[in-house]
Amino acid sequence: MISAKRFAQLPSLLLTMATLPGLLSCRPETTAQPPAPQASPAEFVTRIQDEMVNLYREAETAYWVRATYITPDTALLAAKAGERELALTSRAVAEARRFAGVEMDSTTRRAIDRILLATAMPAPDDPAKQAELATIATDLEGLYGAGKACDAEGNCRQLPELKSVLRNSRDYDEQLQAWLDWRTISVPMRANYQRFVELTNDGARAFGYSDVGVMWKSGYDMPVADFEQEVERLWQQVAPLYNNLHCYVRSRLSDFYGADRVPEQGTIPAHLLGDMWAQDWSNIYPLVEPYPGASELNVSKALQKQDYTPLAMTKMAEGFFTSLGLPELPESFYQNSLLQKPRDRDVVCHASAWDMDNGNDPRIKQCVEPNAGELATLHHELGHIYYYLMYKNQPYLFKGGAHDGFHEAIGDTIVLAMTPAYLQKMGLVEATSNSYQATINAQMKMALEKIAFLPFGKLIDQWRWQVFSGATSAEHYNQDWWQLREQYQGVSAPVPRSEADFDPGAKYHIPANTPYTRYFLSYIIQFQFYKALCETAGATGPLHECSYYGSKAAGDKLGAMLAMGASQPWPEAMAMLTGDRRMDAAALQEYFQPLTTWLESQNRGKQCGW
Repeated sequence: MISAKRFAQLPSLLLTMATLPGLLSCRPETTAQPPAPQASPAEFVTRIQDEMVNLYREAETAYWVRATYITPDTALLAAKAGERELALTSRAVAEARRFAGVEMDSTTRRAIDRILLATAMPAPDDPAKQAELATIATDLEGLYGAGKACDAEGNCRQLPELKSVLRNSRDYDEQLQAWLDWRTISVPMRANYQRFVELTNDGARAFGYSDVGVMWKSGYDMPVADFEQEVERLWQQVAPLYNNLHCYVRSRLSDFYGADRVPEQGTIPAHLLGDMWAQDWSNIYPLVEPYPGASELNVSKALQKQDYTPLAMTKMAEGFFTSLGLPELPESFYQNSLLQKPRDRDVVCHASAWDMDNGNDPRIKQCVEPNAGELATLHHELGHIYYYLMYKNQPYLFKGGAHDGFHEAIGDTIVLAMTPAYLQKMGLVEATSNSYQATINAQMKMALEKIAFLPFGKLIDQWRWQVFSGATSAEHYNQDWWQLREQYQGVSAPVPRSEADFDPGAKYHIPANTPYTRYFLSYIIQFQFYKALCETAGATGPLHECSYYGSKAAGDKLGAMLAMGASQPWPEAMAMLTGDRRMDAAALQEYFQPLTTWLESQNRGKQCGW
């Protein structure tokens, strides 16, 4: 993911949203019109971009230090930087609103629209409230980053150790304890999060929106109601495949753990899916493998056996991008990135990509371990880095993804091309098989990651939209969270939960205030991107067998789209790469057609759903 905190998440910081054309003429009514502007729109854009560049380089450094050295001192530095950012963002928005109704060229209008939707964390106008919001935001992420669960003897475990239990253990009670332990770290966030919602909603109203959720949904080059319908349309396209996957997995888990613990009808206990948040089920693949032993691809074992270091794994990921003719990473990337968890201090291990100096100092923060998941994550993070590098020459306000889902999709588009044949070429697997059994096994592995994620990717912001709008009150935070988890994912808490808990805060993106619908969208459009690049590379045969590794033609097309940044509405970028102007799951459906047919046959006669 892109570096996610950032108090005023403008282009090189979070690159949140491509903006709505004509936004200035259709913004919600506010109580008073700002005074007429003194400078021209173009002059204003030039000046504010210069101010942003100067302040945000300093602020980004403070956030980097905070994320990689978690101490009270770095918290103070980050909070103070956040105050300055919030003040600049609020002032920039206030000034930009003065240009409502002013005639200007389309490029300047888009730049001003970018300012008006520049932050995922709008701050109130009151400087005291801005300072309070900056402190709360720093504290929330700090609680997550330093989170640990300690037993009565003082033995403590942090997230990596607890995740390892869920990844590797198949003991029901051991997994349950790890799941419960991590959720103790989010309980202290609850009061702060409630205040955070109040303050950011005040800010959203000052920006001209009814609440933060409406502001977030306004950044996709379409009216809010149309965007909500679009997200629902995409979900309906993929829901049948998810339901079939859920049905099959639930049956296998019931066989393994017993029907008393996993009934053959209803929801799946959330701690049994191999992941702290039940968003990625790939770790339980051995329990659900369709054809045991058919072309086993144990990339993790190969990485460990060959003593791959974090640096070597990162170089391998870079190699895919350079094979397409994209540039090598600057040396500063390797000098400044954090690729291993330090032994002497707390860091936020959640992987993220950072554009520290307007395209001149890109870096990642990831506690890399030698396994297949971390290798895929490296490719994902480098997707952000290459986006930074390719749109480096855009004006500052256009340094961003065509929309935020584009930024998340690029690296995963590369991961889809890491086929068995590619992995064999890299020396990570032995001879591969194209048999039917091997294909179904490979597709099951991919579906446990990509398809299992989709409802989770949708519901995170469903919950927040409800919170920001007031439909979910603070008294029902946890209740409504689990209602959505059950409704969309078909998973449930393994033990009763109450409003004394704050389970949403156990997911990084909630305390870090990172909009999440981008991930749902990215998991769909990455298949559109992948198919387009395969066609450009001249690939033949089934879509799931394509790797465009080494295709300069595919690299040229990808690089051209990346270089557009946020300078045009996202349908223009989509059309440049795919020839289509809308998001669609047809390529995803085509990719998984073999598995879809197989799952339907396996589930015949079972009562699917929950």
